[in-house]
Amino acid sequence: MTARIASLHRAAFRHLVSKSPVALRFRGFLPVVVDIETAGFVPETDALLEIAAVLVDYDSANGWHRKTTIGHHVQPFAGARLDEAALRFNKIDPFHPFRFAVSETAAMGDIFERVRRAVQHQGCTRAILVGHNPAFDLSFMKAAVERAGVKRNPFHAFSTFDTASLAGVAYGQTVLSRAAQAAGLSWEEEAAHSAVYDAEKTADLFCAIVNRWDRLRPVGS
Repeated sequence: MTARIASLHRAAFRHLVSKSPVALRFRGFLPVVVDIETAGFVPETDALLEIAAVLVDYDSANGWHRKTTIGHHVQPFAGARLDEAALRFNKIDPFHPFRFAVSETAAMGDIFERVRRAVQHQGCTRAILVGHNPAFDLSFMKAAVERAGVKRNPFHAFSTFDTASLAGVAYGQTVLSRAAQAAGLSWEEEAAHSAVYDAEKTADLFCAIVNRWDRLRPVGS
């Protein structure tokens, strides 16, 4: 029995050390930063127009840093509501010929497949959505998944990391532009409210906060 227990402990140790620093840092969750631009505020009725997902990574030389960005312009689903005030705010023309938009099914399918591969590569159990006020992004993602019938959603169903809350603690700022600048990041107001731009800035902000915390309190201390 003692030999059996020792063998189990060795197997558990090998499993632990085989995990990447990314998997070890967040209990097996892979942080994936997501930003979604829409034509309104109601996930079930208003169009999802842009989605971007940013994968982050870690190494000892650079700490946490932005790695890969996946972005899609998305076609409004059949019967979707397009609120004019929302479109004026994000400056998106849903029917512009050069948007090269894809269906919700194609956009979600591509992002989910690439996130699943990253989860496996990092030795994680699943992805966790990171966003600036992420309840909004998660609700639109889940509504699109339901409409599109996309299977094997790699994201946790309800848990998220909120950079608005994290930045409020770290920098005393909760607005994305102000929090980014407080973290020493550049900000271009004319580029904001693009899913790719906002997701990349949110990823940089998230990494800056985690790196700052880890310098103050190394993991495991």
